[in-house]
Amino acid sequence: MARSDLARRRCVPLARGTPPLTSAACAELAHELDPAWRVDGPRLTREWRTRDFADALELVQRFARIAEAEDHHPEITLGYGRVAVVLWTHTVGGLSENDFVLAAKLDEVAG
Repeated sequence: MARSDLARRRCVPLARGTPPLTSAACAELAHELDPAWRVDGPRLTREWRTRDFADALELVQRFARIAEAEDHHPEITLGYGRVAVVLWTHTVGGLSENDFVLAAKLDEVAG
């Protein structure tokens, strides 16, 4: 599956008790993302640099629109010239395919 294919998928509701992805499945999906994404235990993380606070805020707003549309909400940290995102799926207690789908969509809107 190409990166563009992952970004074209949709996040789907997962029932509580659904198991998180295995390390091998996470590694396979991570290859579909920009290498700046890191699988950090049960989390998927990335940081973007921007020119200033206003650009960082605008990026956060783009991310928020995607997160709302997908009903999958990351932890977002906004700072001067920087935006950090942490993804995980609460209902599975770790990473799900939804996290990788949303990561691909965030990359797409970040440009």
